[in-house]
Amino acid sequence: MQWSEFAHWGEKIIEWATDYRQNIRQYPVRAQCAPGEIRSQLPSIPPEEAEAMDAIMTDFEKIVMPGMTHWQHPRFFAYFPANAAPPSILAEMLVSAMAAQCMLWQTSPAATEMEQVMVDWLRQALDLQDGFTGVIQDSASSATLSAVLTMRERATGFTGNQKGLFGQGRVRIYCSDQVHSSVDRACWIAGIGQENLVKLPSSGPLHSLDLESLREAIAADRAAGLLPAGIIAVTGSTSVGASDRLEEIVRIAGEENLYTHLDAAWAGAAMICPDLRASLWEGVSGFDSIVFNPHKWLGAQFDCSVQFLKNSQMQLDTLRITPAYLATSHEDITNFSEWTIPLGRRFRALKLWFLIRSYGLEGLRTRLRNHVVWAQELCERIRNTPGFHIVTEPVLSLFSFRCEGDDAMQQALVDAINDDGRIYLTQSTWQGSKVIRFQVGQFDTTAEDVMLAHAVIEEIYSGLSK
Repeated sequence: MQWSEFAHWGEKIIEWATDYRQNIRQYPVRAQCAPGEIRSQLPSIPPEEAEAMDAIMTDFEKIVMPGMTHWQHPRFFAYFPANAAPPSILAEMLVSAMAAQCMLWQTSPAATEMEQVMVDWLRQALDLQDGFTGVIQDSASSATLSAVLTMRERATGFTGNQKGLFGQGRVRIYCSDQVHSSVDRACWIAGIGQENLVKLPSSGPLHSLDLESLREAIAADRAAGLLPAGIIAVTGSTSVGASDRLEEIVRIAGEENLYTHLDAAWAGAAMICPDLRASLWEGVSGFDSIVFNPHKWLGAQFDCSVQFLKNSQMQLDTLRITPAYLATSHEDITNFSEWTIPLGRRFRALKLWFLIRSYGLEGLRTRLRNHVVWAQELCERIRNTPGFHIVTEPVLSLFSFRCEGDDAMQQALVDAINDDGRIYLTQSTWQGSKVIRFQVGQFDTTAEDVMLAHAVIEEIYSGLSK
């Protein structure tokens, strides 16, 4: 493609995108194709000669679109959202056009300095105390891995990177049984191992980490000559919204000299609303590392995950490496590639700048509050529908339920709903049984979209239970 053609096709694609998003309700939410169906339509060998954009776009509509699950659909109630508000998309277009690799301050000063300011804007919005700094990661998985590596290095006197873990003692990380699987993976990659990730029981109305079990596990490990390193807490877990008692965890960590990381990947967005913080956010400023994903509930296009750090030096001492070809002569600057595992970095701060300025914090708060209210209303409708019962009560906009029948029936209902295409749900497990999970969070969803879910669920269940 010549640059002379770019504006023409750019205009056509923007028109396509606008029409797609304005009329997205016409699509089934989840892709309705069979495994291998898309691949079978793609040539097995690459073209030798250039092809016209007309032909490429025609094939995009014919081949790609039938195989897409529509994450921006207002009736996407599965997983957690991966929102992309219009200003965020426009910012990403500018980022793609500039195509800067923002690994160092000098490779794009605006990217680094805007990232510093956007992280602080969000620090203020979340009511974290002064002194927290942070970095924009690609995902919460990377932030959690960074925190686990920091826990490992701190516990080994910052010698693990140089000497390896052989002979250092078994490093131990503590968490509840409700943490995300990215915590397990971080322990694998960090060389700590699954057996040294100590998952403890959860209890209480918010399914919180049992603190007595935590104290006992730490004491038992010290007595056995093991090396306690850190605690990973959660606010708003993926499965049912489990949330730990943050103040108490910080207190125990202080007594035991352990590093703390809080996974607030989904629920952290709602903490910009002071009225939604109760029971979920008290004590948060005591944590060493905190992660939340603006690309989930807040509206920033994927990927965009913010990790806040109380003392960034420990993560820098864990991850920083400066070969001669990356050295710079500037002083008093930040090179964010030293704060993260990847060297290469995208200009992610720009979409946050566009997003926050376009809606304002109060505009974003209104959306979040609506989602919470609508989820609670839907929960009550399902509770009062014969054949259903609520399993886990709403935490913000997330709850779970079951219909009458065994686990196979729950999965059959989920599959039938998703094959129908009007809404999209996923399943989880709770206390050994399968549950149907529902969350409200898509940026453009309405009360009507959410309440339609009740009608769809009831209708399809009636057909299956006959």
